[in-house]
Amino acid sequence: MEGDEELHDSRPGDTGETRGDRARKAAAAREAERKARAAAKLRENLMRRKSQARARRAGEADSTDGLPAAKTDESS
Repeated sequence: MEGDEELHDSRPGDTGETRGDRARKAAAAREAERKARAAAKLRENLMRRKSQARARRAGEADSTDGLPAAKTDESS
C-alpha cells in the first residue's frame, strides 16, 4: 500500500498529536474524573439514605452529621 507510508512517516518521539488533540484528551480526562466523583457522591448519599431508612424501621433515632437539629423541646 503506497499511501500508508505517508501516514506512518514521522520523526522519532513525535506522536503526531497536536495541541488540539491534547486539549481534547485533557478535557475528556477531566470530564471522566468529574463523572467518577459524582458517581461516588451518589453512592455515598444512597448508602446514607438506606442506613437512615433501616434505622427508622428499627426505631432508632437518625444520627446527625454536621449541624445539630434546629430546636429541641427544651428550647424556647
